[in-house]
Amino acid sequence: MGLVPAIDDDGFYLFESHAILRYLSSAYPGIADHWYPADVKKRAQIECILDWHHTNLRRGSAGLIVNRVIGPALGRPLDEKAAAECEALLKASVKKIDALWLNESGPFLTGSPEPSIADLSLACELMQVEFLGEEFKSELVNPHPKVKHWLAAVEKALAPHFEDVHQKLKARAVMFQKRKEHGDSHPSSKVAAQSDL
Repeated sequence: MGLVPAIDDDGFYLFESHAILRYLSSAYPGIADHWYPADVKKRAQIECILDWHHTNLRRGSAGLIVNRVIGPALGRPLDEKAAAECEALLKASVKKIDALWLNESGPFLTGSPEPSIADLSLACELMQVEFLGEEFKSELVNPHPKVKHWLAAVEKALAPHFEDVHQKLKARAVMFQKRKEHGDSHPSSKVAAQSDL
């Protein structure tokens, strides 16, 4: 497909993040059950969240970042209407996470005491809003204390790997923010932006 993520597991090729997470959780012995539970009802809840993710949270987050940050950095005109629609979807998605899947039973999605591949997928999606600046991230998450607590729980449960993986993303986000602040739209910066992606 020419896209990321993709894996080559000893000659077995697979793309699509959720398919990869399902495969890795099932293919190797010793992977803790909480990642992708064998219990049919628990697994169905994980599947429900993953399916919802691609058509809601992902569409809002990725669409907003492409329209507000990456597109303009590559010289594309800002599409304010599309950006506004994506921002509304992103905010509605965070509200849904807060209302539907976070409760007092446990710190993770569906009230689980331990994280699943759904927690990993949705938390990583929300980390991408770093591209929109710390102020935007705070405005998005702070009105939802359960979401803020959940993100902290995911990061803590996956320490130190979660932070290590997201360092490159945070560095790119800072770079794009600096370019935006300086109004850097020189053609050479567009080439640099493409190579930074």
